[in-house]
Amino acid sequence: MVFSSLTFLLFFFPLTLIFCFMKRGLRWRNGVLLVSSLIFYAWGAPVWVFAMIGSAAANYFCALKISRSKNKRVRRAWMILGVCVSAALLFVFKYSAFFANTVLAIAGSQTRMKALTLPIGISFYTFQIITYTVDVYNGKAPVQQHFGRLLLYVSCFPQLIAGPIVKYSDVAEQIGKRRTTPEDFAFGMQRFVIGLGKKVVFANVCGKALAALPQAGAAALSAGGAWYAAFLYTLQIYFDFSGYSDMAIGIGRILGFRYKDNFMYPYASLSVRDFWRRWHISLGSFFREYVYIPLGGNRKGLYRTVVNTLIVWMLTGLWHGANWTFIVWGLFYGLLLTLDLFVGKKYQRLPSALRWVITFVLVMISWVIFYYPTLSQGLVHIGAMFGIGASGFMDAETLYIIKTYSVFPLIAFAASLPLAGLVKKLPLPEGVKEAGSVVWLSACMVVSVMLLVGQSYNPFIYFQF
Repeated sequence: MVFSSLTFLLFFFPLTLIFCFMKRGLRWRNGVLLVSSLIFYAWGAPVWVFAMIGSAAANYFCALKISRSKNKRVRRAWMILGVCVSAALLFVFKYSAFFANTVLAIAGSQTRMKALTLPIGISFYTFQIITYTVDVYNGKAPVQQHFGRLLLYVSCFPQLIAGPIVKYSDVAEQIGKRRTTPEDFAFGMQRFVIGLGKKVVFANVCGKALAALPQAGAAALSAGGAWYAAFLYTLQIYFDFSGYSDMAIGIGRILGFRYKDNFMYPYASLSVRDFWRRWHISLGSFFREYVYIPLGGNRKGLYRTVVNTLIVWMLTGLWHGANWTFIVWGLFYGLLLTLDLFVGKKYQRLPSALRWVITFVLVMISWVIFYYPTLSQGLVHIGAMFGIGASGFMDAETLYIIKTYSVFPLIAFAASLPLAGLVKKLPLPEGVKEAGSVVWLSACMVVSVMLLVGQSYNPFIYFQF
């Protein structure tokens, strides 16, 4: 089940809200939310809910042991055990076949291990469980004595499937003490509708246009078509993921949780470093706090800073999937950020417009690597973008798609930039602005539902992670 489905919009979400708010008392609401979350997760593949519960139970036990011991070595051992249990589950399901097949290929064997079915959202909830155990060990969060509350943190359906990755220390107090004001409810609904519009209107339409274009390996892949396809996927993945994050943040606020923003207009960035301060913020924060800083960060000289940067970005790529394309995608950014250590000051002297163009082009190239299942396909596509192996400047299929979708991609691109702030600064009466906001949100909701009823194309990119 996804937020942008009619099942969720018309049945699951309304029923959850009705049951949550039909009685007062946080104990009741937590119980309803926990049951709803487990149903939400088990909707497509019920058996995998036990993997999540098992991982949470192991870390619940380990954290209790950490809190009851004063011996630093014992506490550290329990922390490592809890982290390893969750990491081992993630490795078995997501990476075991990849590493086994890599070894078999190097050994020259034709045998291949079949990849296991990947439990939805395992990368996200695994990282959340890890933050709990590590935060308890470091004294950043109190141990949770009630397993149901810890399981609610892990399984809470707004952010379970695709984040944002919520650190336990950020919501520990909210699990045991929170309330929803009318202002929270209104803000949450607005944020949800905005996210729904991003996903259904912009991401789905851009994805549908992309699916109709020639792909790498097609004889008709032209230079113009390659750039247009890269542009469409750049828009699709942003609206797909940021839309889902907006919906998660909105639902969380309605239910009394205050999740941090996960995107801050990343396509307005003037450098790659700036881009990663704005894109998937919760993932960057996790790797910085739980990997980069423990490795030494930038405190142990330039050489170690470079090594730590490359390690973190290789792991960032690997987190997205067990495929060499993701590893190369991560290292691509690792190398760019390493380069920034040496030429960053000179780069900052360039005109802002030029820095924006360079950054956006580099991001588009990275998304081409990310998009294809094999590295060779991605390299063919990138080559075509620069005229290498391209069939020409433009092909008939791409021209047809450009004419069909007209200015829609440009409208979507404008919507990915921080233009809303300019609208708010317009010298209009507050009543006019409020009325305009109501009309805009209502239209967004109506159009989104109409599109969901009338189309079958509704993928969610980050489900695979």
